[in-house]
Amino acid sequence: MYSVDVKWYIVRKLLIFLLLLVILFSYFTRNALAIYDPTSKPNNSIGIHILFPSELSEAARLVNSTGGDWGYVTIPIQASDKNLIKWQGFMDDARKNHLIPIMRLATDGDYFNKVSWSKPDDGDVLDFANFLNSLNWPTKNRYVVIYNEPNRGDEWGGAPNPGEYAEILSYAAQVFKQRSDEFFILSAGLDNGSSNIDGQSINEYSFMRQMDAAVPGIFGKIDGLASHSYPNPGFSQPPLTYGYEGTSSFKYEQDLVQNLEGKVLPVFITETGWTDTQVPESVQFTYYKDAFASVWNDKNIIAVTPFLLRAGTGPFAQFSFIMDGSQKQDKYNALQTLQKTKGEPMLNDYPLTQAANPIENNLQLDTFTKSIKQNYTATVSKATKILMKWFLNF
Repeated sequence: MYSVDVKWYIVRKLLIFLLLLVILFSYFTRNALAIYDPTSKPNNSIGIHILFPSELSEAARLVNSTGGDWGYVTIPIQASDKNLIKWQGFMDDARKNHLIPIMRLATDGDYFNKVSWSKPDDGDVLDFANFLNSLNWPTKNRYVVIYNEPNRGDEWGGAPNPGEYAEILSYAAQVFKQRSDEFFILSAGLDNGSSNIDGQSINEYSFMRQMDAAVPGIFGKIDGLASHSYPNPGFSQPPLTYGYEGTSSFKYEQDLVQNLEGKVLPVFITETGWTDTQVPESVQFTYYKDAFASVWNDKNIIAVTPFLLRAGTGPFAQFSFIMDGSQKQDKYNALQTLQKTKGEPMLNDYPLTQAANPIENNLQLDTFTKSIKQNYTATVSKATKILMKWFLNF
């Protein structure tokens, strides 16, 4: 029989061991937290699509006005533009301006003069995953859109291919999640006005069904849907004209995914808007008000980022909220005066001065190892180290 002292010694050992397990479990659980449901927090769904990081402060004045905070910005990042100083500066500025970034992957081309964007491959996706994982993001959820309108041939190397895009999307979900569970993967916004024209375009709903046929369960591998709920046909239909091609097309996309996968995915309307060539600015003012009040007020919509804050003098000027010369359009005033929510996203905390200098982190510009391995590094606190040492020497 053990003496009372020996029994107490064993009990203390067990209690300390259990306490140590609880501490370690809580540590790794905290650091293994994946994406959180953005509808679980107060959310300012108002956003804007921009093209350049220099537009952040101007975007914040628009989307965080009238009671709003932590609105959204969608921005494309091209494959040849992986500059750590530039994009960490973008993340830092997004944090300072209380903006949630939605990064949309893009291949190489000219935004204002293109015949066809090049088609990405696995290497492109892997490079993006490594690069975007090297950045400090302002929010826990790292929203990434996997390319753009692949149901159009001019956005997919000349001819649309649902199977190819589904494979790329599946691979993106895999490699981004291997690097961090905080990546929130969104499928590409599709052209809701495209029809089935052989070798040129595919109707978006046919495209989604063919994606699922090529990679069964593809929509179960992602976290949300990007949607281009333009008021088609002609970027000119009233917002309350419900239909497959209009401002409510996001709902039909969501319903199709639910039928295919049995899953309701949150929606991010990363592009939408009316054209100045067909709809006068005064009418657009009313259209935007009505759309946000009656169409884009759906509880499953996380963000609406109309296209485009500034287009300059290019072909996108018809959608621009601010004209060349800084003239604010009526649609700008409509968005600015909307009553907004004070968003409260889960945030990351990092020292801005250190994060903005990749040299201090021993990172090289435009250099990323093409590896699908995931390395886990645990940082154990000083208190935990002391407890472990004490336990081992007890």
